[in-house]
Formats: sequence, C-alpha cells, structure tokens
Amino acid sequence: MAGNTLPFKSNYAVSSKIEPFYKGGKVQISHDEQYIFCTCGPRVNILQINTGKIIHSIEQDDQEDITSFSLSPDDEVLVTASRALLLKQWDWKQEKCTRSWRAIHNVPVASMTFDCTSTLLATGGCDGTIKLWDVVKQYCTHNLKGSSGVVHLVEFHPDISRLQLFSSSVDCGIRIWDLRTSKCICVLESHYSAVTSLAFSPDGQTLISSGRDKICSVWDLKKKAVKRTVPVYEAVEGVVLLPGKSDYSQMGVKGEGLHFVTAGSKGVLRVWDSSSARCVFTQMLPDAPALNTEEADLDPRSLMQLLPMPRSNRLVTVTAEHNILIYQMPALTVQQQFVGYNDDILDVKFLGKDDTHIVVATNSSQLKVFELATNSCQILYGHTDTILSIDVFRKGSMFASCAKDKSLRLWKMDLKSGRVHCVAQGSGHSNAVGSVACSRLKKAFLVSGSQDCTIKVWDLPDPLPDVGCDVMLMTARLTEKAHDKDVNSVTISPNDKLLASGSQDRTAKLWSLADMSLLGVFRGHSRGIWCVQFSPVDQVLATASADGSIKIWSIQDFSCLRTFEGHDASVLKVIFVSRGTQLVSSGSDGLVKLWTIKTNECVKTFDAHQDKVWALHASSKDDLMVTGSADSTITLWKVSPPDVSYLSSSVLRYSVVWNTNSRSCLDAQAVLQVLLTHLIPEEILQYQGTRTHLEGLIPYTERHMQRIGRLLQASMFLDYMWQKMRITGGKDSVNLDDDEEMDSSPQSIFIVDKQPMDTADIQESLQQQEDEEEDLEDPEKREELLDEDESVSTSKSAHVNGVKLNGVNRVEDGGQVSSEESEDEDDVVELTTKFLPIESMDSDPSKTADIR
Repeated sequence: MAGNTLPFKSNYAVSSKIEPFYKGGKVQISHDEQYIFCTCGPRVNILQINTGKIIHSIEQDDQEDITSFSLSPDDEVLVTASRALLLKQWDWKQEKCTRSWRAIHNVPVASMTFDCTSTLLATGGCDGTIKLWDVVKQYCTHNLKGSSGVVHLVEFHPDISRLQLFSSSVDCGIRIWDLRTSKCICVLESHYSAVTSLAFSPDGQTLISSGRDKICSVWDLKKKAVKRTVPVYEAVEGVVLLPGKSDYSQMGVKGEGLHFVTAGSKGVLRVWDSSSARCVFTQMLPDAPALNTEEADLDPRSLMQLLPMPRSNRLVTVTAEHNILIYQMPALTVQQQFVGYNDDILDVKFLGKDDTHIVVATNSSQLKVFELATNSCQILYGHTDTILSIDVFRKGSMFASCAKDKSLRLWKMDLKSGRVHCVAQGSGHSNAVGSVACSRLKKAFLVSGSQDCTIKVWDLPDPLPDVGCDVMLMTARLTEKAHDKDVNSVTISPNDKLLASGSQDRTAKLWSLADMSLLGVFRGHSRGIWCVQFSPVDQVLATASADGSIKIWSIQDFSCLRTFEGHDASVLKVIFVSRGTQLVSSGSDGLVKLWTIKTNECVKTFDAHQDKVWALHASSKDDLMVTGSADSTITLWKVSPPDVSYLSSSVLRYSVVWNTNSRSCLDAQAVLQVLLTHLIPEEILQYQGTRTHLEGLIPYTERHMQRIGRLLQASMFLDYMWQKMRITGGKDSVNLDDDEEMDSSPQSIFIVDKQPMDTADIQESLQQQEDEEEDLEDPEKREELLDEDESVSTSKSAHVNGVKLNGVNRVEDGGQVSSEESEDEDDVVELTTKFLPIESMDSDPSKTADIR
C-alpha cells in the first residue's frame, strides 16, 4: 500500500455540529438584537446572531411541546407555555426555572405577549379566553371572555397609558379590550380570513393588519374604522412599518406617509404605500426560478413571519422551510441566513480554497452553503426536485450537483465575496440522476450516473463562465448503458483516465474514459453497491455495499484484496484517508468507522448520529472530516490524538497482568507510578473496569512489598556483619571489643576460593527464590517448604563452621568436609535471624563476633 510519510490516524473528535434548532412555531428577537429565540419541540433555543451558535437551550422537564413563549422587553424574563397547561418563568441566561404555575386555561395557550413595562403578560388560549398576569406580584389580573375559538394573536397598544389589548381569533375580527373595565370596547371587522399580524404607527393612531385573505387593512384607531384596504394578492403572514426618518429610496419610498413591508406566500418582501395602496418595491431573489402562482401557497420559500430589528435597521424573515434570514435595509441584501431544520442530509462536501465552507444536499430542491466560522448559510436555487449528489473540483471553487429532476448543474464560488452562483446546466437522462463526479487533474468534464442505468460524460464550457454570467448549457459527449439496475455511484481516477461505477445490480465496473470501453467487472458483493472510490496513490478501488462489507479490489486483475466487515447494516459511503493507507466508512447503523488497510483492523468506531449516515467527506489537508445523516445533523470532525482514557485504561489492564509475575512486576510498578503521578484518582476511577483492575493489583503488590522488606532486612544484616566482623589468625574464637577496629589484613590460615562467581548461578538462585515464593500461595506447598526450611535451619545452626561469599558453606562433621549449595535469600534471612535476632545485635554487638 502507500508509503509511511504520514502517521496513521487513530482518533477523530467532534469539532462542531450543525443541528436542528427550529422546527416551526414562534420566533422572537431580543430587544438588544443579539439573540434569536425559537421553539424546537419541548425546547426554546437561543441563537447568538453574531456567531450562529446555540448558546442556551431552555427545556421542559416534562418533555411536553412548547405551544407559545414570550420574552419581556427588558430581555430579562422568558415565559413559556406547554401542552401540560403550565406557565413557566425562566432566568434564561442561567437556564433556570424561577417559577411555574397553572395557566388556568382549560386547553393549551396559543399566544402570549408582554406589555412595554415587562410587568403584564397576556395569554390567549385555545378555549377562547384571554388572561392577564402580573409577573412581578404573581397573580392573575384579568380574565377576558368573548372571543370565538382559538385566540392566536394578542398585542398590547404601545401607549401603556391607554391600557388597551388587541386580540384576534378564528372569527377574523380584531377585538380591542379596555383593561380598566375588562370589557371589549370594539371589534374591527374587515378581514375574511385569519388575521396574522398587527403593526402600530409611532403615534399610536394608526393600525395596519394583515391576513391570509390577501389584503392589508389600514385602521384609524380614533374613529375605529378602516381607512384603506390594500390588496396584496398573496396570503400575508407578516407586516412591518418602515420608520419615517430614514432614507428608503432604494426600496421605492419617495414621499412621506406610512409605508409598510409585507411577507407572505410568494416568498418575497414587498413595500407598499398606505395612502395610494400601491406596491412601490418588490424584492428579487437571485438564481431562483419563477414561482408557480397556482401553487404559490405551498411553495417552501413562503414566508411565515416578518420581524423588525429597528436598532440596526434590519428585517428578519422566517420561511416555510424553517430558514431564518436577516436583511439589511434599505438595499434588502441578505446579511445572514440560518437553517433551522435541514431534513435528511443526503450529501455534503468541503468547499472553498481552505475548506472554509461546506455545501449540503438535503431532502429538498435547494443547496445550502454553510460558512463554518459563523454557520451562516446561502441557499442556492436551481433544481426543481430533490438533490441527490454533489462533487467538488480540486481547489474547491467549483462543484457539480445532480437531482431527481434528471438534470445536473455546475456551480462556481466567488472567492472574494463567498457567494455561489450557477454557471452551467445539463439534461438528457430519462430518470433521476443519482451520482456525479468531477475530473481530477483539471476542470474539463463531468460524469453522471442515473437510475436509467446509463452513464454520461459531459464536457464543460470552454472558456468557463464567470460568476454573474448567463447560465450555459452542457451536452453529453458520451453515453453508455452501464448496468442492469440503478447506477448508485461513479468516481474518476486521479489521472482522469479511468472511471468506476457501482450499481444496485451488485457489481462495480471499470471503464476507460477515452471511449467508455469496459475494462473489467468486480464481482463479490451479495447486495447492491452504494459507493465506489479510487485510492489516491495505489491502483486499487474501494467499494461499499448494502451487504455490510467494504472490499478493496485490484484494478489490474480485478481480484478482491481485502474485505472489511464490522457494520451491522448497509455501508453507504467510503473514503480513503492518510494517503490511501486508511479508510473511513459510514453506514445505515449510524456509525462511522476508521480502518487500517494493511491490518484489516477497525481502529475506531464513532457514534455521533441517530440515523443513516449518507454523507461523508474529508478535507483537502486530510485533517478534517464532515458527516451528514438522516437525523438532520451535520458533524464536523478533526483529527485528534489517541483517546487518552482508552489508552490509560488499556495500560492499567496490562499492568495488572504484568504485576502477577515476579519477572515483570517491576515494569508494572513503574507504569503504575507514571499513571498515579499524572492522573488524578477521580479520573482513573472513570475508566472502564478500573475498580476490578485495582482489586487485582492489591494482593500481588502487598506480596511484592513483603519480599522487598525481607530483602531489605537481609541487606541490613550483611552490612552490619561487614562493619563489625574481624578476621582472626587462629582457630579459637576472638572476642572483639567495642572500641577495637577490625583487622582486615589477609591471614594465611584462610582458604580463599578463587573460582569466579557465575552470574547465571546467581540468577538461577534468585529465580529459585521467586518460584518458591509463588509456591507459598498454595497452602500444601507452603507447609512442605516450612517443614523443609525448619530442618535445614536446625542442621545449619548445629554445624555451621564458615561462610563463603559465593554461596558455598563448608561444614565439618566427624573430620569429613562436605559442601552444599545455599538456599535462596529468604533462607539466608531466616537462618541468620535464628542465629542472632536483630534486637540482640543492636544491644550487644560483641556476641556476634565469634565466628569460625
């Protein structure tokens, strides 16, 4: 396989995630315009606008969906209502519930809002009642009855001195409530469908209402009558008044008077003059196909909410696809865009010169380009059906996409602005196009594989069109009937000479790109092949199949070289990393696996998704990896050092085994010292099986310590004898006085053993000692050894006449001299202590000097 210029990867760590944070419902902007509050099931997620990150998530303890919420104008108090009929007050910055109480409504709360003082809270219920709460004194102040059906809209008049509340329900009227008397003083009737939004003029004298009946009404609140009805020809979901002091000439505002912006089913912002009821400006969407007016109400680009950001002179829109867009006025340019819900992630690729962006294909007809630093997204329009596959040219500024609409498109990024535009398109397949591949050496051609069982080769326009030019048409240069079933994957070799295809017919095929001639067939998988991939350095091909296996094939003789098994379900994607020495695979089991090709070993398994992992791609520098799943989550991975906890746990486990053997116990203790020095006990206890390992360490470690203690005592005794011993010249014993110095000069009477010491004998003696100590663990052997030691000690204590350093004792018995090998060091310790206890040596050293 490949060379070893790069080290093998052993671990990836999650760097960041792009997760669903909004699945429909209310969206609110904080009054300091730094945060976006939105609902996602039982949670309220708080998105920081500058970074695009979720910084707080308020979650219901009972896991009941949140039906409505409201943030106070001072940005301090958040109140939520759930299907459990509870109202909860939150300190959202600390993610702490400070108070909860029964909503009194018999059915869930559908709408709520604060007054401008942040003290009064109004809740509109599905039971047709409205209740007002004093959140400071914590009691219900009003119970307003009279609405029909669900009260889906409540708003306080901006002038708090009026103490008026406006509400709307399914009867399509706008009720004005006097909070002093708790009476409905007026019903404004003009709409014939649900009223969706209310906007008050700065002086509080004019009200503009919008509805799904495709009209906006301008009301005189003094006369409580409609001044003008503006037909907008679309179901309007939001209306915002433009401030009168700013210059909005770019938006068609030329005179004074009230102008307002509407957002609705057509997916565009429009500006209207309230006095003339004319549309003075219509927003244009770049690269977006024209809407079908007959199906406009169902278009995913329909706008569901429109919110003002007056401090920064911006507008916020929420689309039917749960995208949140921030526009800068007066040019209405998209400043930021956040995707609340991605649906299934079908493909994802790195994009940009330094992999600063990713392009994502979801279960929709739009492509999404995310900037990784801010999570801001650009939505690309062009395809008319679900996009199935993406591939990127080298250097990452151009990429191709294919879709169920039987077409493929070429896209180009402006490296300065980061904006992406479609520059070419091609069509010709008779069924959905499931895979596309870009040439590798230069930007010359594309290859597409379709469910019509054919492969087409497309030449790119020459010269390549620039961003902003008209979209050019591509035509297929070659077409080949390639497989008997759907073509799931196509890939081009690094030298642009070969093409590989994988099909649902369980085969992969190798083609010559020059004339699309078939070079060979790879057979061996028992189910369809989802992905094929050339090695970047070797002449091999990797295939991933629905049979749960990955195979490496030789492209010279088409033989199978390696088979990797480990996924419990279909393997959907496979890529080469570490210069072709390793593989990364993803499967229907939601797992991502890292493999080493040479050893067939699964190095690591990563579990970060809850559903099929369709998308997998590595960055150009091979230090990042991105995965996308059917759970709507995009995960960015970075190469990281090996898992320290895993390695430490493994080392600890091996140390326990080493510690049971006297030959390797010193190594085990050295490793344990390193672990205990560098890791705190709490961290060690978190490792898997740590307590069992420690229980296995204790008894053997105690035994080793006891042996060391005995050896230490023996060394102390020998050292003492060496310091106090005097060599004499006669046979009779000589008593040494305490003040006398030892005569260390040689004497002729001494018999000197000149045979050199044998190191092997010493090691054999020490090993014999260790083996005998291990035998002490057996009670029967321990008893036999103790009896033997006692008899040997008695014999030695009666007949000892000399000691030799090489371990040989000379014993005289009846004029005969015999020699016997010494026992191990434990026997020496036992023998010497039977002669003279250590205490007696310390008390009277002269008693130990009589040696023959």
